Amino acid sequence: MKKVDSAPPAQCHVGMHLQGTARTDARVLREARALVGAGYAVTIVDTDPDITRPRVEMLDGVALHHVPKKQRRILPGKLGTAINVWKLLLGRIRALLALRADAYHAHVANTLLATYIASRIRHKPVILDAHELPYVEHYFRIRPIQRWLYTMLLGRMLPHCEAVITVSLPIAKELQQRYGGPRPVLVRNIPPYQEPGKSNRLREELALTPQTRIALYQGNLQEDRSLDVLVRAARYLPAGDVIVLMGNGESKPGLERLIAEEGVGERVLLVPAAPYAELLSWTVSADLGLILYTPETSHNVLYCLPNKLFEYLMAGLPVLSSQLPAVAEVLTRYEVGQGCPSLEPEVVAASIAAMLADEEGLAAMRRRALAASATDLKWENEQNALLTLYEGVLHTQPKEAISELAH
Repeated sequence: MKKVDSAPPAQCHVGMHLQGTARTDARVLREARALVGAGYAVTIVDTDPDITRPRVEMLDGVALHHVPKKQRRILPGKLGTAINVWKLLLGRIRALLALRADAYHAHVANTLLATYIASRIRHKPVILDAHELPYVEHYFRIRPIQRWLYTMLLGRMLPHCEAVITVSLPIAKELQQRYGGPRPVLVRNIPPYQEPGKSNRLREELALTPQTRIALYQGNLQEDRSLDVLVRAARYLPAGDVIVLMGNGESKPGLERLIAEEGVGERVLLVPAAPYAELLSWTVSADLGLILYTPETSHNVLYCLPNKLFEYLMAGLPVLSSQLPAVAEVLTRYEVGQGCPSLEPEVVAASIAAMLADEEGLAAMRRRALAASATDLKWENEQNALLTLYEGVLHTQPKEAISELAH
């Protein structure tokens, strides 16, 4: 994609909204910083649980406006909860209206209602940034009335959005099929490029020999990541191969128990999450990256294109993945990994062992991963889709530019 050269009109103001905390959301901050770097003013309306922070503050040129989440409960029970939900919604709408933005940007479908209302009142364009496919997770599957209401509202609002952004091509296609509206523009979760350098941090931290080969999972330790499969596979690994699970999360105690039950304490090693600024120096010391999610868990797992894929590749790690179409497309296009035929523990172990044993093949994939990250797979390229979209939305470029971006 060609680089965007033109600048927006003086200080066009973009009002973003998400329900979580902006300072810990890498995707939201990447997009906001890209817009600021292109000459836009950006304010993010979010919720920060740290009540010691000022209500409005600046972070890397981006204004953060924090809406308090906790509300004094007027009535007990479900009615009191419902009242507080509506009070919070009204508070977010007021905060968005106060921005007087030139365009409104909703991060995740749950924020679209407040953002959409503010945009209609101000007669400004609204953009939905769908970080995932909305309302398909277990929480909504067991709440059919709530799911029906939310999907109905989304179906009514989406056709009136000026543009839609999402993270993978399968999610883009599914969004279009389910809800219509503008054809989604793909802005993938690719980090800014960093020179990976060399490091041996994992072996040093875990007192492993230089000959030990490391298959790494990094990220949240949570149930829908199928990490129990990796633990059960460990007993079938050859001597000298280990699996490292690097991260924190709700599944850690259960994984520790399973490791003990399986008797694989020397083959599955847990390492706490590293600060993001240091993550690459840890990742680069592994030999193989793992993305072995169970596709049947949900459409969002099946269609995912996670940050860690691009983090692995930037560190020069070939990737072993389960049958995830968006991940498989990247691995195949750049020849930087393989798919695992199934998630049976013996099959997973055999796939890990075969890739780690193929030193020549692993080295070739490492070279291709490093080259792809230095040239194509970096945020410095990916952000151009976002900037071109905004030029179309705010009419500084022909609106057809958005259609050309859509997949």
